Amino acid sequence: MSVKRLGKGLEALIRSGEDKEKNNPSLLKTETESISTIKLKHIYPNPEQPRKHFDDAALNELAASISENGLISPITVRKVKNGYELIAGERRWRALKYLKKRAVPAYVVKTKNSSDVMEMALVENIQREDLNAIEESEAYSVLNEKYGLPHEAIAKAVGKKRATISNSLRLLKLPLEIRRSLIKGKISAGHARAILQTKPPLSMIKVWKTIVEKNLSVRNAENMVKTLEVDHLQKKRRSRNRNHQTAPIENKLIEILGTKVKLKSSKNGGKIEISYFSIDDLERIIDIISS
Repeated sequence: MSVKRLGKGLEALIRSGEDKEKNNPSLLKTETESISTIKLKHIYPNPEQPRKHFDDAALNELAASISENGLISPITVRKVKNGYELIAGERRWRALKYLKKRAVPAYVVKTKNSSDVMEMALVENIQREDLNAIEESEAYSVLNEKYGLPHEAIAKAVGKKRATISNSLRLLKLPLEIRRSLIKGKISAGHARAILQTKPPLSMIKVWKTIVEKNLSVRNAENMVKTLEVDHLQKKRRSRNRNHQTAPIENKLIEILGTKVKLKSSKNGGKIEISYFSIDDLERIIDIISS
């Protein structure tokens, strides 16, 4: 099997021994064998499979397709102590089990270690473009943080732009509630990127709820976020101007009352907040004000 069977960008991770020594000693090195027929009961899923969600309806459709047309693409496995571990093709393996098939054609790949298996599984899934946006982000994160691949190397491996990888990784900064919404398809990755423009988590959740409740398009969501940003900047400017005007007055009151004083401005006026630290201190302040 040629390495391209696992994804058109996989050759960026799988290289000859000569290239491996010259460029990066940590890159993947594999050997492949011909197709083998393996019993399904001897195959086990990869515990670090990047795909976390398997849609039942989609699996049923795949099973129906396999039943009608047969299995077009063999799965990919590696030999382990008690049988074989899946590298690519868990959906096909699950569909065949549903159909009560006994065996499956598979490419048996020899790998150096478990990290090689993870890299291959990630690249295969990403190249197939059947991961949801969060699964894809988590896959990039594992390649980056666990296996030390920089964004540029990941981009080359999966045939995407470096900015695409960086933007995808940013999705993991979303609050959990929003990430779950993205996984379920209530919002798109475009909506999520717009939400990320509002930095505090509480603001993100507020924007997300508005998007879902009003069923906003990505363009409308982006426009809403821009409007919120402009309003926020204007409020900060007004606050700075008010503070500049009230600071001398605050200082004068602190000097007179001998305690902490805070002026809180609002649209139609404001409040004076005077701090006291005991009943005696409060009586002292009252005497000053009433004298």
